[in-house]
Amino acid sequence: MKTKSRAAGKPSIKAGAQIVVDTLIEQDVDTMFGYTGGVVLPLFDRLYDAPIHFIVPRHEQGGCHMADAYARASGKVGVVLATSGPGACNLVTGLATAMMDSVPLVALTGQVRTELIGNDAFQEADTTGITRPVTKYNCIVKDVKDLARTIREAFHIASTGRPGPVLIDLPVDVEVAKFNTDGPAEMKLPGYRVRTKGHARQISTAAKAINKSKQPVLYVGGGVITANAAKELSALAEKAHLPVTMTLLGLGSYDQRKAESLDMLGMHGSAYANYAVQQCDLLIAVGARFDDRVTGKIETFAPNAKVIHIDVDPASISKNVGVDIPVVGDAKVILKALAKEVEYQERKKWFGKIAEWKKKFPFRYDQNSSTIKPQYVIEELCRQTKNEAIVTTGVGQNQMWAAQFYKFVKPRQFISSGGLGTMGFGLPAAIGAQIAKPNATVIDIDGDHSFNMTMTELSTAAEHELPIKVCILNNGYMGMVRQWQELFYGRRYSKTYLKNPEYEALAKALGAVGITVEKKADVPKAVKQMLKEKQPCVVDFKVEPEENVWPMVPAGKSLDEMSGLDILERLI
Repeated sequence: MKTKSRAAGKPSIKAGAQIVVDTLIEQDVDTMFGYTGGVVLPLFDRLYDAPIHFIVPRHEQGGCHMADAYARASGKVGVVLATSGPGACNLVTGLATAMMDSVPLVALTGQVRTELIGNDAFQEADTTGITRPVTKYNCIVKDVKDLARTIREAFHIASTGRPGPVLIDLPVDVEVAKFNTDGPAEMKLPGYRVRTKGHARQISTAAKAINKSKQPVLYVGGGVITANAAKELSALAEKAHLPVTMTLLGLGSYDQRKAESLDMLGMHGSAYANYAVQQCDLLIAVGARFDDRVTGKIETFAPNAKVIHIDVDPASISKNVGVDIPVVGDAKVILKALAKEVEYQERKKWFGKIAEWKKKFPFRYDQNSSTIKPQYVIEELCRQTKNEAIVTTGVGQNQMWAAQFYKFVKPRQFISSGGLGTMGFGLPAAIGAQIAKPNATVIDIDGDHSFNMTMTELSTAAEHELPIKVCILNNGYMGMVRQWQELFYGRRYSKTYLKNPEYEALAKALGAVGITVEKKADVPKAVKQMLKEKQPCVVDFKVEPEENVWPMVPAGKSLDEMSGLDILERLI
């Protein structure tokens, strides 16, 4: 693969650090996140005059999450920079989060001088060894002449095929070494090929199966959003008249206000989505990986269904669930081709059955309670933002309630740690999303324990005057773990309760607005006030301490063996 040759003229002798910066600009990088340190000082010196907006977090993990969410919200490659040793090690959780969720990310890490590598030098760590399991690709550059090529390859690998994080380790002597950068630039990736079109015969076979099916379900994952294929997905669903269910990371790929939407499926998904999957005769998976939170007991998952699987990653096909009709390629290309061959089917009986499930088992909670229900807070957020906000989350109950009760209407609107389940993701993710989309309303729906993990990043938001909104569903517990302790460990709440700080005071100390809400009647007013703020705002909602997320598929159970349906029925 070749990129354009440089213009002829005087030899261009540049330091490695300048080559890095110039190549980043060539890759359309205008925003970076990261933290300085001794071995990256040459890079930071060159960044001083560069036209790149640089955000310094309060911790490298936070910076990595910011770059991750920036990528998810914008569709661009996120970029994070850290120094050697502890700086690089602090990126690991963020890299693993991006890896599990297929997020395009390039991490640059400093390294000790090449002659010191392996000698336990000050702030040395085997960064490539440590991060190999949590990156799509990583490498160390030991020769300045390889810098530009390696960075170009990193962006290409991170953003194509199934996206993911790529790490480049940069010894400080390479950063200061000089090199003549004239001449053609060429990537050397002979073994890296990405299939995009999909096999025509497989697409036709899939179309025939869709036309023949009586009870199909379109099962959509985050890959549709990554491929920018939401429009094509809707066109297919409309033409073939298909019900659509989404994974956690697929939310936003299909307008949940439409009658054909089954909302989220899986462990805490809707009962009607889970029943539909279990009773369907054709499951059309697009950009999804059949993870355990979706399938439940794998042996009994969609027992009567023929399975179509559309994915850009051939390694995902039949990895967890056997596939009858595999179609490998880009979702946007394949969905467009598939829509040309499918036919409209009325399927009145199937949609009638789905309508009955929707009527009997909607997401609901006790609306007559005098306490603040977390679901009510999220419904109010959805109402006042008219379904238009970008929502980030922590992990646990807050995440599941956000997925259940905020109805998403467009892609890149819901940003959450799905595969790794990283607590502390919500706040730095909100910062990254707000920088990517400065005119959007960005709300972090967080749990108290998740927020506690990265709450110092609030001062990063304050420093850059970012109007992010943080809604803490403060129940005093590590909520989802407490729920499992209640259900499976006889309410022995072992170490799931911690004393929280006064979040209103904390917010003010870190340069943000703080609001405390203890009464249900004050929720709408607090949300309205929060949305008007032009600076970071934290609202501490004192919610019902032992509220649970329903329905729930217990571990090891089939998707239609949901707990909590009796509780939901009693709330009618």
